[in-house]
Order: sequence, then C-alpha cells, then structure tokens
Amino acid sequence: MKFSCEKVILQIAVTTAGRAVAPKSSIQALEGVLIEAGGESLSLSGFNLETGIITTVPADVEEGGSIVLSARLFGEILRRMPDDAVSITADGCSVHIQCGPTSFDIMGSSDEDFPELPRVDEGRALSITQGSLRSMIGQTAFAVSDNESRPIHTGVLFEAEEQQLTMVAVDGYRLALRREKLLSQEGEGRQSFVVPGVALREVEKICADSDEAVVVTQGERHITFEMGNTVLVARRLEGEFLNYRQTIPQNNSIVLEAEAADLQRSIDRASLIINDKLKSPLRCRFDDGVLSITSKTAMGSAFDTCPVTGDGTGLEIGFNNRFLMDAVKAAPASRVRLELNTATSPCLILPQKGEEDNFLYMVLPVRLRASE
Repeated sequence: MKFSCEKVILQIAVTTAGRAVAPKSSIQALEGVLIEAGGESLSLSGFNLETGIITTVPADVEEGGSIVLSARLFGEILRRMPDDAVSITADGCSVHIQCGPTSFDIMGSSDEDFPELPRVDEGRALSITQGSLRSMIGQTAFAVSDNESRPIHTGVLFEAEEQQLTMVAVDGYRLALRREKLLSQEGEGRQSFVVPGVALREVEKICADSDEAVVVTQGERHITFEMGNTVLVARRLEGEFLNYRQTIPQNNSIVLEAEAADLQRSIDRASLIINDKLKSPLRCRFDDGVLSITSKTAMGSAFDTCPVTGDGTGLEIGFNNRFLMDAVKAAPASRVRLELNTATSPCLILPQKGEEDNFLYMVLPVRLRASE
C-alpha cells in the first residue's frame, strides 16, 4: 500500500474515525483505525463493537491496500507533523510515514483482525438538515438515562411521521422532547426507533451547523447516519420505550411565562451553595408576577427572584437545581411558558403562547422538608 494525502485532511479523518475506537480492548484491532486505500480515496474506519464510523477523503493512491494503525499513536504523529502532504507506505505490517523532513516507522496490524462493520443495505430512510439534528441532539440527550437496568432509556426515541421528527429522552426524573420538520421521509406511517445516547453524541460532534442533509436509515438491527463523506452506524436499542404521551400532564391550572435568561440567572445564583457533597433542592415559590427561589445547605442560604407573567397562587414546589437548569438552558427560545398544577405534579417548560410547539421539557418535583 502506498498513498499520499494532505496532513490536515488526514488528521481530521483520523480524529473522526477515532471517535468510535475503543480506548482499551482485549482485541488490539479495536484500538486502531482501519485504513483502506483504493482508487482516488482513503476510507478510515473505527469500530468499538457498539458504534462504527467510516469516513472517506481524497488521496493520491499509487498502490491500494489496507492496514490497521493505532488510533492514538497515528493521531499524535499527524498532529506533530508539518502542514504538508503525508506519504504512507506499508510493506506487510511495517509502515513508513513521511512528511517533509519528518518520518516515522511504526508497526500496524492486518486488516483481517479488524471486525466487519454492520451494514444497513435496506431500510426506511429520512433526512433532516445537519444543523437541525445537531441542535435536537444537544437539546434532548442530556436527559438520557445512565441506568443500565433499563437499557432502552439509555437512548433517544426517534419518531417520524408526516414529515416531522420528534426526539424524546427520559431518565425517570425528567423528560426532554424536541420536534423539527424533515427534509424527506420514505414510506407511509410512523417510523419509530431508539438510538443509543452515546452514539448520538458522536453524531452531534460530526454534524456541521449547516443546511446540508443527514440521511438516517433504519435497518432491522442497526441505524446509519450519513453526513457528507462520513457514515456512523449504531445498533438499535430494543425494548418498550416509555409511553411519554401519557406521562405529560394536561390542563394544568397554573400557567406562567418568563424570560429564559432571567430564569437561568436566578437558578444559577440560588445553586451556588449546592454541590455534590452538599445537596439540597431549590424551594420555588410562584406568586403573582414573581418567582422566589431559595436554597439552604450547611454552607449557608441563598435567595433570588425572577419576574414572571401570571399568578402562581403561592404554590411552593421543590426541584433538583441541575435538572431544572438543564431544561431551561436546553429550551430553544428566549421566553418560555411554565405550566404547573400542585406541589407533587411535574413542571412543564414549553414555548410561550402563540409560538410553534417544537419543544417540551418536564421536570419532576422533589419533596421539601420544613428545614429546607
């Protein structure tokens, strides 16, 4: 195998494919990137048996072939090389890397040791802009569960119907929902599948903030995300996802509106005396035109207010400060609507009245003690 490629292009490709490389594995090849040279391009693949990434870049290929190189070592070599064309020659498992006056001779391993990535040759596809999918992942994946006893909730639910995509994440304490229009959708009826949150975080990093399309194809056991010259493949999570529609309370008696930035600042101030060792809920009191937030720990106490539109009738309710902040931060709007009912009912964070219904966050309350 012999080829040359611009250093910056090759470095980006190794970084991209390396996102799916296992940091430590009993199978050495899983710690490496598979490089395949042929025609006028290179294909670089990383695979950790759960998620695989394949990216293709242009190259001047003199002799085709394939080899597996340590993702960490190869990436560090490229990072330290001058910005010029990199020439790579492989003779068996011996690899010579040359860039200007700098050269390295390292050992690779046979491509036969690299496991074959799953393929999704047939399946229903949908497409959405990279920018939209990137923001939807960032605004839902924070609510994915890390409890492996319910694996289905360690992923995000995708529901596509009538040219609209809905993404939902739940962890037992909160729910995050986002909706956006699709560019296209194959077939009729609803598409529904669950993608691991870990894989979606990699999709988020690969997606550009642009109007270019991401093609998502649902196979029998795997899902692929095709973004330009990069494809990510992930296994589908099987099981029964929470029937989220039944968990969202309707006809809430208290409806308020607030500036998202004001609400964030108030939560942030009241959270300053809360940390992992000194945990305490935020005591939120909703009155006419004002939300009062109080917190108390062994470190001291904090109090702040946030202006709201509407009357909370003096309702007092406790929230986990991080869960409440995550939801307000994720809301893609400058002004939000808060819907509440009782001190033991969830709080809904929605678009203000008159705006498109494209997000919903639900945070469950925590019990308040008299001392808090």
